[in-house]
Amino acid sequence: MRRPLFILLFLFPIFLFAQNRNKQDAAAEKARKKQEKKDKINQLIKQEEEGALIFQKQTVYGLNFNTDGWSIFLEKGKYKTITKTNLWWLSFGERHHPKEEKIPTISSTGGLLIVSSYTYGKVNNFYALNAGLGSQKLLGGKGNKNGVAVSLIYGGGFSAGLLRHYYLEVLNSSSSVREVIKYTGTNKADFLNPTNILGRGGLTRGWNEIKFVPGFHTRTALRFDYGRYNEMVSAVEVGLNASYYTQNMPMVLDVPERKFFFNAYAAICFGKRK
Repeated sequence: MRRPLFILLFLFPIFLFAQNRNKQDAAAEKARKKQEKKDKINQLIKQEEEGALIFQKQTVYGLNFNTDGWSIFLEKGKYKTITKTNLWWLSFGERHHPKEEKIPTISSTGGLLIVSSYTYGKVNNFYALNAGLGSQKLLGGKGNKNGVAVSLIYGGGFSAGLLRHYYLEVLNSSSSVREVIKYTGTNKADFLNPTNILGRGGLTRGWNEIKFVPGFHTRTALRFDYGRYNEMVSAVEVGLNASYYTQNMPMVLDVPERKFFFNAYAAICFGKRK
């Protein structure tokens, strides 16, 4: 019994020494990497102050939270000078009308209760696909060691307005049969009669009936880049969008149809430089 205890007492200090050594090595490695990153940033700042381009290209992805919906985007940039970057982008999102109102519904079929909802008076889903060209101009942050830069982004381009029929599931008042309908111009009463509406007609309907309406858009924004001297892009953006289409875009019944749309947005941006 004494021998195993002796071995344990002999090995325990060695184990503690090894553990402490590993912690010291890990701390030293962490400090070394931190210093290397600091030295690299200082070198990039020095190169920039001397007029050299420290990056050539950037790719940015993002999610926009718009005042009238949402959108996602892909942006490519090519650095021309220290303060100017040429941009092109693609974005896709959905617009909602400020008059839209979701109505919850409860119905039964086969003895089962079905909880659903629909948007009252809605006749079309409105999607926007944008392709644009623009510039990113550095306003502040040059030589800032924390790497935060403030840039102005502006530009514009083509906009494709995409209208998809909004389907409703209704109860036929004469036959008491469930039906899925879309707005045809002659069934307005069915879309405005909550008594017979059971819910939305489904997300998979209408994609083969999309109507294309051409237009154009403009964009202006401020981007706050928190990873300016890193290869990884980490930024937030606030801005304004304006779009104009060649036809009115019907979205909700009994409200004026519009060709011009304007919104504000906040975006989360991430990506890579090289």
